[in-house]
Amino acid sequence: MIIACRKIALLAAVAALAGCTGASQGGEDVEAFDGIAEGEKISLLGNEPFWGAKIADGTLTWSTPDNIDGETVPITRFSGNNGLGFSGEVSGEVIQVAVTPGECNDGMSDRTYPFTATITLGDRQLEGCGYTDKQSFDGPENP
Repeated sequence: MIIACRKIALLAAVAALAGCTGASQGGEDVEAFDGIAEGEKISLLGNEPFWGAKIADGTLTWSTPDNIDGETVPITRFSGNNGLGFSGEVSGEVIQVAVTPGECNDGMSDRTYPFTATITLGDRQLEGCGYTDKQSFDGPENP
């Protein structure tokens, strides 16, 4: 039953972001989000609890204070109307990642990030910020 619910939640997240090219919204064609190029490396971070994610070359490396080196897993990328989605499995739990444009502050540094991140890992939802190797944060390198 839990696995079926996770699959339904994953499909709902895919559907929510899956406004692909040619989709209609109020009679207008909507283009899929293209604000992060396919080859850009994405870094995501959050606190309370602390977590980090690096996305590159079809993989996600998920790290926490208990596993600083992280676990690297394959992921699937899809573009929605206003962001990117990624899905995979970390330590036997479904992970869904939504990255959307928007000013974000992690609350712990003097940095401002160009993207917000929402992570669903199993039954937990985590919020954080993100940047890419081509679209960096503003603020000190080492706060």
